[in-house]
Amino acid sequence: MLIATPQSMHFEAPLALQSGTSIRAYDLSYETYGTLNADKSNAVLICHALNASHHVAGVYLDEAGAVKQRSEGWWDTMIGPGKPVDTHQFFVIGINNLGSCFGSTGPMQINPATGEIYGADFPVVTVQDWVNAQARLLDALGIQSLAAVMGGSLGGMQALSWTLQYPDRVRHAVVVASAPNLTAENIAFNEVARRAIVTDPDFHGGHYARHGVLPKRGLRIARMIGHITYLSDDVMNEKFGRKLRSGQDVKFSTQDVEFEIESYLRYQGDKFAEYFDANTYLLITRALDYFDPASAYGGDLSAALAKATAKFLLVSFTTDWRFSPARTREIVKALLDNQRDLSYAEIDAPHGHDAFLLEDARYMSVVRSYFQSKVAV
Repeated sequence: MLIATPQSMHFEAPLALQSGTSIRAYDLSYETYGTLNADKSNAVLICHALNASHHVAGVYLDEAGAVKQRSEGWWDTMIGPGKPVDTHQFFVIGINNLGSCFGSTGPMQINPATGEIYGADFPVVTVQDWVNAQARLLDALGIQSLAAVMGGSLGGMQALSWTLQYPDRVRHAVVVASAPNLTAENIAFNEVARRAIVTDPDFHGGHYARHGVLPKRGLRIARMIGHITYLSDDVMNEKFGRKLRSGQDVKFSTQDVEFEIESYLRYQGDKFAEYFDANTYLLITRALDYFDPASAYGGDLSAALAKATAKFLLVSFTTDWRFSPARTREIVKALLDNQRDLSYAEIDAPHGHDAFLLEDARYMSVVRSYFQSKVAV
């Protein structure tokens, strides 16, 4: 059993951000699993997606030494002893992104310049900013070269950005269920979710903490919108279909919950609003929108990826319509244009975008094989 221990590192020096501003006196929360070898060549960085954190794998213990219920890391199926990313071989690092709400400095923390909670005053951060912050933490750990950087969805964008920002520090990149940028449709989904939050009467321009309230109504709707996009039509139909809630008769109501899918989405929204921060949601979805490494090259992704020297594993899922296989194949083509070493797997899985978090045997086998045959040090 892998026991996880959260850690935190403080950085006093300012971090320059893409927006032209900077942030100083910030903390990054992180966890490590496995043992760093003597020459520090077996480190694997895991980058997280929108609502995840540094708690990638393992479980937490309570004060009595018992395993806390529901404390498994968000990618525990993938990472651990004997798992595809085997912590008997690799030293795995998970870092909570700057601006998040799970321990790293973010909108819920105190701004040292004012003594007040940052709230809406927290600076806008980008994928590139996160990568720079991660690089600082790795520097402090004495890790100059990564055996691999890996992530799914937004985490995959960070993995891709690592190969462009620090090409000499990354030997392998594993990019799962991701894209070289967001389509207009994806940006549209993010904007609708953000509008649900900012129009909540309890939002108060992002300074809701000063009023002692939380914009939970907006967060609930944002999560419901997002959750729909993470699932495939097949999964929703198989799981819920047109089943009425608890099998009751139709109420002929425009406001009551009638269908099981409605009940499920409301449950997901309620749960999310209890633990996630609204300003963090705005920051992270905007970082998703901004990511576009080809923009500096007139939209030429092949030119943008010419900087990358790492070897790649790219994985997509057939029913993922938010980050479709076609988007991953754009990355594949651009890398092939540059004659880079790559492997590509398109997994026929019914789960939609969420497939990258699930224990599909074919998917797990692909990642395991890659780490054993390519990454192993």
